[in-house]
Amino acid sequence: MGRKPIQKGALVRNIHVKDVAEAHIRAFEIPSANGRYILSERVAHYSEIVKILHELYPSVKLPERCADDQPFDLAYTHSKDKAKTLGVEYIPLETALKETLDNEIIYCNNVVRA
Repeated sequence: MGRKPIQKGALVRNIHVKDVAEAHIRAFEIPSANGRYILSERVAHYSEIVKILHELYPSVKLPERCADDQPFDLAYTHSKDKAKTLGVEYIPLETALKETLDNEIIYCNNVVRA
């Protein structure tokens, strides 16, 4: 029997916390920096995240797909032009997911041992 699909697909903007910290520092250091900056490595559908997680953790039991695993069009996007002026090189979604989950696994293993 297959595993239940995760929630209906949704679009999410992704940004690694390290990129946010770097952008804050650069915004303070660059005299011309002003106003608001939208920081996002990319807009992704949950189905893309599920696929990445399956590739990163093939032995982990994860949902096979989103509940509405249909092809999708991005409902929105945003300009990265202003954020580029800070010189932030975004950490890819795949790396951010791996770092996050690897750290969660370490944390959970430490809690279980305690």
